[in-house]
Amino acid sequence: MEQLQEGQLIVFELLGQRYAIPVLKTQEIIRMTEITPVPQTSKYVAGIINLRGSIVPVIDLNKRMGLPMSESNKDSRIIVVEHQGQSIGMIVDRVQEVAHFTPDEVEDTSGTVDGNAFVGGIVKKKDALWLLLDVEKVVS
Repeated sequence: MEQLQEGQLIVFELLGQRYAIPVLKTQEIIRMTEITPVPQTSKYVAGIINLRGSIVPVIDLNKRMGLPMSESNKDSRIIVVEHQGQSIGMIVDRVQEVAHFTPDEVEDTSGTVDGNAFVGGIVKKKDALWLLLDVEKVVS
C-alpha cells in the first residue's frame, strides 16, 4: 500500500469491526438499492446497479473478505469507489463517519495481520483501531 499522506478516511463497519478507506478513492456513498444478480460471476459479486444511467458492479465486502454474511438493513450502504476508470460498489453494514488522520496514526500491518491481503494498515485513534483497506486489492 502506498504511503498515505495526511487526509480523510471513510470509516465504516462490517460485523461490528471498523474499517476505513481514503476519501480520495471514494466517489460517493448511496443507500442500499435493488441489486440485479448476474449469473456466472464470482461468489462475492452481488450483482449490478443502475447509478444515474451507469451500470455499476457491486461486491459484497463481507463475502469478498471471507467474513460471515450480514443481513441488509436501513443502515446498509454502498460505497462507490473508482478502480482503473470503472466505478465499483462495495456493500458495507454501516458508514460511521468521515474522519481526519495523520501518517503518525497509521501503522504498517506487515507482521501483525500476516496473510490478509486486503488490510494495508491499521489506524490508531485514541482507543479505536480501524483496519485500513487496500481498495485496489479489494476490487481487483
